[in-house]
Amino acid sequence: MQNVGMNPVFKWLLGTSLVFLLLMAALAWFLQRWIGTDDVKARVEAEASSALGVAVKLARIEVAVWPLPAVALQGVEVQTRPPLSAERLEVRPAWSALLAGRLELATLLVRRAMLPQAGIDKLLAVLQKKKRSAHAPSAQEPEKASNSQYIPARTVLDHVTWVSAKGASTTLDADVRLDGAGLPDSADLHILHGQFQGAKARLRRQGNEWTLALDVAGGTVKGALQLQPAPQPGGEFSLKGRLQTRALQVAALGGPHPILSGQLQADTTLSARTAQVGSISEVLQTQSQFTVRHAMLDGLDLAKAIKTVGLSRGGETELDVLSGQVTTQGRAAQLTNLVASSGVLRASGNVAISSKQALSGRVSVELASAMLGGAVGVPLVVSGTLDAPEVMLTRSALVGAAIGTALMPGVGTGAGASLGDKVGTGFKKLFGQ
Repeated sequence: MQNVGMNPVFKWLLGTSLVFLLLMAALAWFLQRWIGTDDVKARVEAEASSALGVAVKLARIEVAVWPLPAVALQGVEVQTRPPLSAERLEVRPAWSALLAGRLELATLLVRRAMLPQAGIDKLLAVLQKKKRSAHAPSAQEPEKASNSQYIPARTVLDHVTWVSAKGASTTLDADVRLDGAGLPDSADLHILHGQFQGAKARLRRQGNEWTLALDVAGGTVKGALQLQPAPQPGGEFSLKGRLQTRALQVAALGGPHPILSGQLQADTTLSARTAQVGSISEVLQTQSQFTVRHAMLDGLDLAKAIKTVGLSRGGETELDVLSGQVTTQGRAAQLTNLVASSGVLRASGNVAISSKQALSGRVSVELASAMLGGAVGVPLVVSGTLDAPEVMLTRSALVGAAIGTALMPGVGTGAGASLGDKVGTGFKKLFGQ
């Protein structure tokens, strides 16, 4: 009897659903016929070109119904040199806000995009120029509404490729969700192709703290980040964090020709304060205590540098352990308290890496010498670049090495270099230079 009583209700619900689906299909058909016209496409191209300051071309515009109604742009090309392109852009509005008369973006989907850094730089330069040339609103002219409603609450990247300034490409998938204030609630990233292929990152928010878990290069990076929002619009915000790196293969992070390999363990603190999100990489400061086990230094043969008493290029140095401290400011880094050891070799020193990847510093290398009954310490100057490092004796050490070679060919070379450097340092202190 209950089934009989429910039949009319079920039929009414079914009929109502069918009518709703038919209305939605009719609406989608009407919108597709209107939006898909060449006139609408030309107007959208003109508006986008005016907003960006660069010509924008579209293959077509269509209405997507599934899984939720959205406007899709097919064959998007921003004509910078080189161009920025995407096979498909889908924009889904927040329907609750739209019914209330407000336009807010719920989801942005970017599919199979090609984003060369050179094109991004050109676009940013044009936008900065437009911003500088824009006049501030007068007292009689009301300020424009904030663009925060145009920032999507969710952004999905599907096979998006970024090409670096050097031509290296990285393809990734990502899913980022923001809260009402524009801060990330969650983020997932997966590198599909490129230098860090297979790497996965996961960011989750817990109150005012975000937990980060990164699987990369056979190891893990885990930790917590804290963000202090700006006290007022346009002010500086601060970022702080602590990270633990475990069992990471260094060679996988060094590009096609890494100079260092081995297994990295590190504890890192980081901080940044800025008013512009895009400048974080320039102002970010980090401090790390690190250890690399079973390290291989490619491009430098420290033992050969001592034995040949001169400029050393090429070769490799095998180390049991390499440890020290790293302090970074943007792209520049300072390596201090470096200690490396392997069998008869032990080295220590400090090395600086400039923002342009130039090397400078000094390393003291000790080699065990059976003939001298102990270790011979030789000072080396580090120069060159990160891709092509060079080491050679200090000037004082070169003089001492020449004298040592004359007095005791072979074994006297290292001892003379060590003595010559100490004498040279003494003279500098004595004469204040």
